[in-house]
Amino acid sequence: MLFVRHWDSVGVGVFNRCAMLLLSALAISCPEHARLESEFLEARDRLRNLIRLRKLTFIEERQLADRVAMAIARLKEHVTEHRCQRQG
Repeated sequence: MLFVRHWDSVGVGVFNRCAMLLLSALAISCPEHARLESEFLEARDRLRNLIRLRKLTFIEERQLADRVAMAIARLKEHVTEHRCQRQG
């Protein structure tokens, strides 16, 4: 379960003209959870940035998408095994 603090104490960013909570504004209780989430964010951002910079080959895009999917899978597996979540 995710609890969010009042808007004045939580960082808010904008993506595609939609307000979003910044992940850094929420505390994560487990260092491994934080590492895995960071790994996912890095893989996701790399894919997005490369797509914006140039036309990727099918193989490049597939490899980058696979990295994102694997990062998500590792994070979900960790949460399932350890029941750790972000704390608000």
